[in-house]
Amino acid sequence: MGERSRPALYTIPAHRAFADALVTGILARHGGDVRTLAQGMVLLSSNRAVRAVRDAFVRQSGGGLLLPRLVTIGDPDLGEQVGGALDPLGEDDPIAPAIAPVRRQMILARLVQEVKPGTDAALALQLGQALGSVLDQLQVEQLPVDALRNLDLSAELSSHWQVSLNLFEILLSRWPAELARLGCIDLAERRNRLFDRLAARWREAPPAGFVVAAGISTTAPAVTRLLRRVAELPDGMVVFAGLDQNMDETAWEAIGPFDPDPLTGRSPVPHETHPQYALKRLLDRMGVTRDDVAQWRWGSEHDARAVRGRNISNAMLPPRLTGRWRDLKTADRSLAGVEALEVATPGEEAQAIAIALREAVETPERTAALVTPDRQLATRVSAHLRRWGIVADDSAGQPLSRLPPGTLLIAMAEAVAERFAPVALLTLLKHPLVMRGDARLAWLEGVRGLDLLLRGPRPQAGLVGIDLMLAARGPDDRDRRLREAVRAWWPEARSLLEPLEEGARIASDLAGQLAMIRTQASALSGDMVWSGHQGHAAADILAEMEAFASEGPRQADIRALPLLLEQMLGGVAVRPPQGGHPRVAILGLIEAQLAQADLMILGGLNEGTWPGLPAPDPWLAPRLRRELGLPGLESRIGLAAHDFASALGAPNVLITRARRGSGGPAVASRFWLRLKAMAGAQWKTADRYALLARAIDRPGSHRPERRPAPVPPLAVRPRVIPVTDVDRLKADPYAFYARRILRLARLDPVDADAGPAWRGTAVHDILQRWAEEKRFDPADLEARARAMFERPDVHPLLRALWQPRLIEAIRWIAAEVARDKSEGRTIVAVEQEGRAEVAGVTLMGKADRIDRLPGGRIGIIDYKTGKPPSARQVKAGFALQLGLLGVIAELGGFDGLGPAPSAGDFEYWSLAKKGDQFGYRESPVEPLGKRDKIVTDAFTAHAHEQFEGVASDYLLGSAPFRAEINPEVANYGDYDQLMRLEEWYGRDDG
Repeated sequence: MGERSRPALYTIPAHRAFADALVTGILARHGGDVRTLAQGMVLLSSNRAVRAVRDAFVRQSGGGLLLPRLVTIGDPDLGEQVGGALDPLGEDDPIAPAIAPVRRQMILARLVQEVKPGTDAALALQLGQALGSVLDQLQVEQLPVDALRNLDLSAELSSHWQVSLNLFEILLSRWPAELARLGCIDLAERRNRLFDRLAARWREAPPAGFVVAAGISTTAPAVTRLLRRVAELPDGMVVFAGLDQNMDETAWEAIGPFDPDPLTGRSPVPHETHPQYALKRLLDRMGVTRDDVAQWRWGSEHDARAVRGRNISNAMLPPRLTGRWRDLKTADRSLAGVEALEVATPGEEAQAIAIALREAVETPERTAALVTPDRQLATRVSAHLRRWGIVADDSAGQPLSRLPPGTLLIAMAEAVAERFAPVALLTLLKHPLVMRGDARLAWLEGVRGLDLLLRGPRPQAGLVGIDLMLAARGPDDRDRRLREAVRAWWPEARSLLEPLEEGARIASDLAGQLAMIRTQASALSGDMVWSGHQGHAAADILAEMEAFASEGPRQADIRALPLLLEQMLGGVAVRPPQGGHPRVAILGLIEAQLAQADLMILGGLNEGTWPGLPAPDPWLAPRLRRELGLPGLESRIGLAAHDFASALGAPNVLITRARRGSGGPAVASRFWLRLKAMAGAQWKTADRYALLARAIDRPGSHRPERRPAPVPPLAVRPRVIPVTDVDRLKADPYAFYARRILRLARLDPVDADAGPAWRGTAVHDILQRWAEEKRFDPADLEARARAMFERPDVHPLLRALWQPRLIEAIRWIAAEVARDKSEGRTIVAVEQEGRAEVAGVTLMGKADRIDRLPGGRIGIIDYKTGKPPSARQVKAGFALQLGLLGVIAELGGFDGLGPAPSAGDFEYWSLAKKGDQFGYRESPVEPLGKRDKIVTDAFTAHAHEQFEGVASDYLLGSAPFRAEINPEVANYGDYDQLMRLEEWYGRDDG
């Protein structure tokens, strides 16, 4: 049989269900003979397309059927392997094998390090992947690598390009040598040779059966030559998906590419973002025109009306022709069957989509699919569907780096890289795969105890830091019991973590680091990390990385390992085993190609999501890509536009977007705006789903909580109260109730910054030890302060920012103490505890410092690292600590002070800045009561009176502990959630 006189080219319009229409036509032409059908071959763009066509054969057959061979020849991202049907065994001149992708990444990363010494392994891997992408694009377009050297650029670009060209020497010289050493070629080059050999073979000896190339839109020269050969076969044909035959010639030519300008010699930039651009370029490379393409005459019961295709064409006019929309007739604007849903938030969007999918499930035999590039939206929709027992077939998959096996490997690397810092350590120990099984509960009890002990500033680095922290004595009985429990559990955890620490110390190469991670991942999880389809994927990629790590980066700092694993595991998409609901699917853009359903929901139609922003090329600027003849970065937008236009052809379509994204207000997708502008008054909304989404969790009625005012029985009201809690009791009784009666205290964050409480404790400790020496040497005080900053739990940032301020304040304190001493004032007690019976309650407190004044009276000093309370606060009774300490002193509550001395001076010594110096004195009292301060001699009586009032009401009486918000007192909000502040604050509830 000879060749056709003209190529057999067809297109299935966008309003038809591609897979069903294709299969209907194939069965009509070849389904009469079982052997003829089985000898045929269908070339498709991706594995998902193969599945869609296979399912269509099953639907159309109505019984048993021998299918033709369904062969994937790869998608535009080169992510699919070439089917074995096109690479027969036993040829005299076999094509060299393709280099393994992981091996290629490792070698390129090593070459990057050789050209750029000092580059860490993770960055070298990233740059190597980008270099490999450039090489792939050149090979797909069949451009010689030497074209990089021959670019003729302007002077302002040439110097920058020369820097990049030096790095491109990896591709120009070293990389071919590496391939020759291994006896391999690049995957893209192997595909080119395979397609060219297949085209040549079919020219000499056409296959015995029919060949159909369907739904392929890649414009790679080798693919276009193969498609041309298929179209010329005696029993071959090429079937395009959604080639627009409604556009007139003016609109078709406005897409581009354009002829060079006769004056400048440069060609205008084509509209690569147009959905038809890739198909137009494909036709040009095949040497055919749109007139050579006939419309596929078969359809299916899943098709939309033909007018839909014409109106999609109108909506996607090239930019300079969109003025035609003003003159469109109503019939040409109509998008009957297409509805739009715009909601406020992504959460509401996901809920509305799930409701629409459930509605489709409840309609007999109706199919529905969500198509979105937004994986977060897809995950939310899946979660909402599971609420009703619907498990959607989410075929787009998830990156391995986000799945449990991947997160465990990354968590191990982060723990080692950060030397078991608290957050990284707890993330690893709490991972759901660690100690999975019967021992899990006991393990988590130990981890929870360690979590409580790690609240606050970071301990010393490494496992020894945890050892030292556990060896320290706790401040109270509860803390000691907790430490003892964790000490009993820690040896088991330490034995599992110690090989990681030791391995990080001795493993200077990437292979050793990966082996360490693999071995301990098995130990920590009991091999559960490698189980299931997710675990198998993790085992495969880690085994490949370990096998080829010896050819990878030479400089492998352990600190770069987490990012390296994140990059490698993030590039592996794990798709779940087939299953789930037979009539509901969630698809990514690639997975949705050639798929069709009765209801297509196109979700996430915001700019930056659909279409996504082109990823910047770190090596080739847009100008350089044009000079080389490579597709622009925005060509991917054109492919996304084609996917969108194809999905719009379903019988019923729902397009959705949220006005707000995760980072703030969102801009509607250009596709959304085009449809809305073209449709005008014909724009149909589906607000019913938004109403249902808002109503589904709305309670029938709500009654906000009133301001809490608990009244506990007298028996549980404390009879012993620290002076520091009196201020809390007076300013916010509910906070006192929560802390002292319910015994609830806010937990510090894990690995917390050294906040005011920590800084205050550290300063008090320094001043106490210095005063106890009784030498009052300024140099000794400064040395103690500097030694405090050398402790391993002091963050370097705190050391850099706070140390200079504290040293200046410490010097001021030493000078003030020396001056007071010269005036006859002596320090008699530091950090002295005292207690006394006051108003029927035991009042207790600790004085930072007590001085003996020249006249025999005492002075009470309170150290502050920040601003002390104002005289107004003290007078209002919201800062009674100094006064109550004076009351205890006058009642003889401090041992060693002698018989009931009278207090004659009260001072705050602040280490904060005032004027040009750090450190100043502030007193809430004044001998004559000037400046609206309390008279010194009346201060203790004032404090006694204030305390007696709150004690009689709250501690000895039955007054409710009412929640208060007092602007006179700093409120840290520890109990705002418990008191349900947002529900009652600002309401006049009496």
